[in-house]
Amino acid sequence: MALTGLSPSAAARGLRLGQPLAEARALFPGLDVRQEDAAADRQWLEQLADWCDRYTPLVACDRPDGLLLDITGCAHLFGGEASLLAQVLREIGALGLHAKAAIADSAALAGAVARFGPGGVIAPGEGRAALAPLPVAALRLEAGVVTALHKLGLRQIGALLDAPRAPLVRRFGPDLLRRLDQALGAQGEPISPRRPVAPVSAERRLLTSIDTVETILSLVAPLAEAFLPQLEERGTGGRLFELVLFRVDGIVLRLSAGTSAPLRSPARIAALFSARLANPQTVLDAGFGFEIVRLNVLHDGPYKTEQGRLQGASGEAEAGELSLGAFLDSIAARFGDHFLLVGTHRESHLPERAVETLPAARALLAPAQGRAAGQTLSPVFARPHRRPIRLLDPPELMEAFAAEVPDGPPAAFRWRRLRHQVRHAEGPERIAPEWWRDGQGAATRDYFRVEDEEGYRFWIFRDGFYDAAHLPRWYMHGFFA
Repeated sequence: MALTGLSPSAAARGLRLGQPLAEARALFPGLDVRQEDAAADRQWLEQLADWCDRYTPLVACDRPDGLLLDITGCAHLFGGEASLLAQVLREIGALGLHAKAAIADSAALAGAVARFGPGGVIAPGEGRAALAPLPVAALRLEAGVVTALHKLGLRQIGALLDAPRAPLVRRFGPDLLRRLDQALGAQGEPISPRRPVAPVSAERRLLTSIDTVETILSLVAPLAEAFLPQLEERGTGGRLFELVLFRVDGIVLRLSAGTSAPLRSPARIAALFSARLANPQTVLDAGFGFEIVRLNVLHDGPYKTEQGRLQGASGEAEAGELSLGAFLDSIAARFGDHFLLVGTHRESHLPERAVETLPAARALLAPAQGRAAGQTLSPVFARPHRRPIRLLDPPELMEAFAAEVPDGPPAAFRWRRLRHQVRHAEGPERIAPEWWRDGQGAATRDYFRVEDEEGYRFWIFRDGFYDAAHLPRWYMHGFFA
């Protein structure tokens, strides 16, 4: 058992990270110790990263105990780098956290100064001076390399700055100089943000917190109006919108709503989130209220501008206007994409693979992918009298009696413990196997439409042919109305 974290007061008394717990308790018998919960720490770090979206959309986790923010082009919004750094520390302190931060030209330099130095703003050109007094562990080297450097008396980064580079590479490998160059800004280091950056965004910072659904929804349309010029400049409309609510206590709530076609209308966007919040499964815990409301366009698509009709209706229906797109978008936002499904064809001739269900908005209104211009999806059942509407998935094994050999229908069959006497039969309809999916051993199917003495009609098939080696199996696959 060892110490993995220290409060400022514990560190001031001389306790250190990695110190055995028994030794620490011997020095301070009344030491308050809590069991480490790595999963909870990771979850809290993720929540804190969401909270830091208020400063920049480029936030990455620098595990196990840090965050990395790319504030390029953002500092002037907060009065400069020093003002931004002071605001971050002040607001993080209000959450009950003890934090140290640094701003520098490179991520590696900022991380080294924040973890092993005094923090603060490192001006351009002052990187070498800031790194020199720091321990070599600040370069994020492996433990073995750090130990080897200590044995040679190289304990501070300053001892490496002017040392010959070739001997260092031969002795410790190229990773040492790579880390050093990254800290000096001579070699780039990519930052991978946790979330994709929204191409279009607008936000409102509130003087007083809000906590009601009605107040939140009243801000959606103005926010959509604010980023409308950006969409017009890009020539696109929004396909997936995200409403981000920053709570006063640091919790961030995110609600998303998609559309069947690119959308610009602020009223329609507000109606989407009104339906989304009307979903009983959507829990909006306002806590002590929200202080920042942001509306993002996560995905957009080409927007086709159309001339409005003389009756006054435009190409894009408003929130109260009856249109198929508005209806489907509202249903999807309130109940989910899979509440309304439509059957469409797939590239397969096996019945159970030839049809797939898609969300109605995507199947009916979204542009066809991979099809020629003007070509639409064909009906699922072009000849409904030839194929049943309802199929069993998977087909159910049944027992056939007195089937005509080699290619005839059975005279009777037993399915689900009931015997059916066949009065009429049509077929066979032969369907070859998809050997490129099911292998060379897949059997050919012969389908029959049969009607029993009570007038019930079924769709059955024989899996394989009659031969001396084996008897084929019969399956029930569907029913006719």
